[in-house]
Amino acid sequence: MSAEANAPSRGWTFLLLAIGAEVTASLSLKGALERPALYALVLVGYVGAFIALALVLREGMPLGVAYGVWGASGVALTAIMSLILFGEALTAPMIIGIVLVIAGVLCVELGSPAPPASGVGPESDVGPEFAVWPESAAGPGSADPLDPLDRTTRSAAPEEER
Repeated sequence: MSAEANAPSRGWTFLLLAIGAEVTASLSLKGALERPALYALVLVGYVGAFIALALVLREGMPLGVAYGVWGASGVALTAIMSLILFGEALTAPMIIGIVLVIAGVLCVELGSPAPPASGVGPESDVGPEFAVWPESAAGPGSADPLDPLDRTTRSAAPEEER
């Protein structure tokens, strides 16, 4: 199996790691109130969650999908684990809210466009050109009068006066 074929499953694996790390950190935050040593796990968990989430994005998963699944799953799992570990109440409105969050994430995931055939990732030919500042509407090398940082305007003016 090629590396490109593994990209979606690697993205989902990193997303599961991000969710697990974030939920662990959040639960440790509650536990750290009585056991301050758990703050170390809070720090490691949140840092690990963001690193894993960055890896998800590097694999090409759209930000809206990745963040939606990560956030919603984190909320749902943290609420359920808080019930189990800390005996916190999970009321009917909370359960309805969790179901709605999960349904919303499913809508985001199912409604997201399919990735292009070449994929979007570090080896893709899609991406870097979007980071390049577009040429002025007047054409390449021309000054943009609305851009105060346009170096073309400042450097070209003295030469025109000579």
